[in-house]
Amino acid sequence: MTPVTLYAAPPRASRAGASARLAAVGDWLRLHQKAVLRLQWGVVLVYAVLLIVPAVMPLPDNAAHIWNDVSLFARFVFWGIWWPGVLISMLLFGRLWCGIFCPEGALTEMASKRGLGRAIPRWIRWQGWPFAAFVLTTVYGQLVSVYQYPLPALLILGGSTAAAIAVGYLYGRGHRVWCRYLCPVSGVFGLLAKLAPVHYRVDRGEWDQCPPQLGRTLSVSCAPMVPLRTMESASSCHMCGRCAGFRNAIELAARPPGSEIVEVSGKTANLWDTLLIVPGLMGVAVGAFHWASSPWFVALKQRAAVWLVGNGETWPLEQSLPWWLLTNYPAHNDVLSVLDGAMLLFYIAATAVIASVAILLPLALAARVVGPWSARRFHHLIHGLLPLAACGVILGLSAQTVTLLRTDGFRLAWANDVRMVALTLAAAWSLLLVWRIAGRYSAGPRRAAATAASSVAIAAGLLPWVLLFWVW
Repeated sequence: MTPVTLYAAPPRASRAGASARLAAVGDWLRLHQKAVLRLQWGVVLVYAVLLIVPAVMPLPDNAAHIWNDVSLFARFVFWGIWWPGVLISMLLFGRLWCGIFCPEGALTEMASKRGLGRAIPRWIRWQGWPFAAFVLTTVYGQLVSVYQYPLPALLILGGSTAAAIAVGYLYGRGHRVWCRYLCPVSGVFGLLAKLAPVHYRVDRGEWDQCPPQLGRTLSVSCAPMVPLRTMESASSCHMCGRCAGFRNAIELAARPPGSEIVEVSGKTANLWDTLLIVPGLMGVAVGAFHWASSPWFVALKQRAAVWLVGNGETWPLEQSLPWWLLTNYPAHNDVLSVLDGAMLLFYIAATAVIASVAILLPLALAARVVGPWSARRFHHLIHGLLPLAACGVILGLSAQTVTLLRTDGFRLAWANDVRMVALTLAAAWSLLLVWRIAGRYSAGPRRAAATAASSVAIAAGLLPWVLLFWVW
């Protein structure tokens, strides 16, 4: 991408108070990119230590604690604090993590600056990668118990980092091709960023009126390759601040939380977003968090085992696979048989199918109620479920936090109360967004009927978490 010239114009006279201070934060990021770079390399170092050191250490025994065992400490930091914190940051600050802290983003951009600079091939630009990569990574992580053991974490996270470096070295020139197209969580981050109360706002009138020859200029380029002039969504923006002040038209600004879902997603929502939100975040991810606690999983496995034994086929119950294909840690009495692995895959797939039917059918009805059938309107309504989808995944990951802390003697009696409040607020927010989205297409009884139909989908999205936290 051709570098753009940054017009460093003085602050607008219209800025005042909190707006001026927020815009100044974006300007500060632009002016202190060296400090940001040092911070990124600090995160890379911490990331490498937490990922590699536990993998070369013995697995903890039953007497180990978070505060005296490096493997448990790294597990707690990665899955108990790091990943839930990253998702929460998306809801609060957009993709600030990607632009300022992400080790893979820093490494792939560094490799791209020194790499071959080849043109990005068409296969990399396939729109389905965010969904496919998320599903494959999530399912594979469950098969090898990535949340519990350091070697699978090194394989999955380290493999992702190595791929990011390789893609950066091969393609683009100083850009984050991996982050834009191939990162397994980029699609999820992009969706959650739509809910954030801050973004980089583009004033096209200022852009067109700004004399490019005036003011101090700097040569910069957008690392995630966002078309700056037409940028309306925060989905692809990494919030790095490099474009702040460009042509006196771009600044960090506040917006009502979720306003992008209502006002912009009607133009951008598509099938791949729908697949990532419903079968992905509200299906596959739910199944991944559910199966270890589900009595239905146990019942399915027992039925399959009885059928296999009755037919003289016992090897699926006895055969294990290497740890990098299926969990295999006999010293810790943690071995998944071939039958376990097959039932796990079936359970996650069945959860995704059932959740998709239970959620998509009511929303399809809602889309039809407000007017003639429109796929774009249908996908737009599904964006209204993002608060609930995000809350579910955050609570699922934070379950690791609660489990580790309870194992070390912390009671955390308030955990379920917090979960109830979070799910209630997320469901209410989703219902409000659906109401506002429906209002863009119809009014009166049709709008109310569409919202009522959508509430059935929201209830279906709530049910798995009620089962996990309060029933099972």
